[in-house]
Amino acid sequence: MNGKGLLDGVKVLDLTRVLAGPYCGMMLADMGAEVIKIEMPGKGDDARRNAPIVNGESAYYMNLNRNKKGMTLNLKSERGREIFRELVRQSDIVLENYRPGVMEKLGLGYEDLRKINPAIVYGAVSGFGHYGPYSSRPGYDILGQAMSGLMSTTGWPGGQPTRTGTAISDVMGGISCCVGVLAAYVNRLKTGEGDKVDVSLVDSMVSSLEIINMIYLCTGRVPTPIGNRYEAIYPYDSFEAVDGMVIIACGNDKLYEFLKTVLNISELEEERFSSNVKRVENHEPLKAIIEQWTRTRKIDDIVDILLKAGIPSAPINTIDRVAKDPHIAGAREMFVDLEHPVAGKMKVTGNQLKFTNKKIEISRPAPLLGQHTEEILTEKLGMSHDDYEELMDEKAI
Repeated sequence: MNGKGLLDGVKVLDLTRVLAGPYCGMMLADMGAEVIKIEMPGKGDDARRNAPIVNGESAYYMNLNRNKKGMTLNLKSERGREIFRELVRQSDIVLENYRPGVMEKLGLGYEDLRKINPAIVYGAVSGFGHYGPYSSRPGYDILGQAMSGLMSTTGWPGGQPTRTGTAISDVMGGISCCVGVLAAYVNRLKTGEGDKVDVSLVDSMVSSLEIINMIYLCTGRVPTPIGNRYEAIYPYDSFEAVDGMVIIACGNDKLYEFLKTVLNISELEEERFSSNVKRVENHEPLKAIIEQWTRTRKIDDIVDILLKAGIPSAPINTIDRVAKDPHIAGAREMFVDLEHPVAGKMKVTGNQLKFTNKKIEISRPAPLLGQHTEEILTEKLGMSHDDYEELMDEKAI
């Protein structure tokens, strides 16, 4: 990377695979940490075979593992485990998302590693966490969405439970792990003591449900799917336009007054819509009235008119619109160019964190399998090329 990021000097060993763990490692790498992606020789991360594939390389993998170095290491061999322990001695953070108990069976769990580096910060992401009745269950995104309650509230009234379009419990798990390991690292700087950060996909999603949880906890009502509207405010919903769908978000009475002025429909003045509570109760007829106006206009025209009147509004963008948006793709740089040695020129998703004094750079493409193994063994452990060849013969790397 060019220049030094906020986490310059922080050394991370990333044993994670697929999405949640790699997302955490990606965020740390984007912020300037030295992240070494460690994969199984000959196979690598399962995500290397996930579509879409560009010139034989997975775009799924390339997006989540940019800015990292890559090496192979066989943790099932004693020599491979010895090398990993040596790397742990000089590292700050270890990330893993194996099923709970796997690292302990290898003799590489947190209690094992803290004996050789008491200051190590150990970030573990799993489906259900490292303790509790479900801890041994396998963890996948859709399980996190299902068991957290998210799927039971997503979709349209009367419809089937629906997962979100992206693997949101994996992403939330990755972000949660990143926050946790950074907090543990800050504490380590003050006390010299490391810690284990135990992140569950299900816990991460339960935390994200905020008002959905509180509705049940405070009223006893079990939330169900309500489409795109919001439980507590109306009009705060999607509405049909000539060429698609548009969002109108009147978060308070003042904004509703603005909307009445713009739409100039007499029915909006009726007593049943005079307060937010009444509008929530009567959301169905209110939506139909508003759509008398939106259905005669195009998305971009609606958004332009409403924003000029001070009313929050936005198009429901398709991804092609997002990728061309002058604010998202342009000014905020949420899609960046990279040159991959095999895939060639490509775009990956940018980082959502923007710092004033330290610009995040995405400049290193995801590593080829084992691309930096010899370099890491030479620079970190002082090995020679002959040592490297010997380890290859032993199938330790």
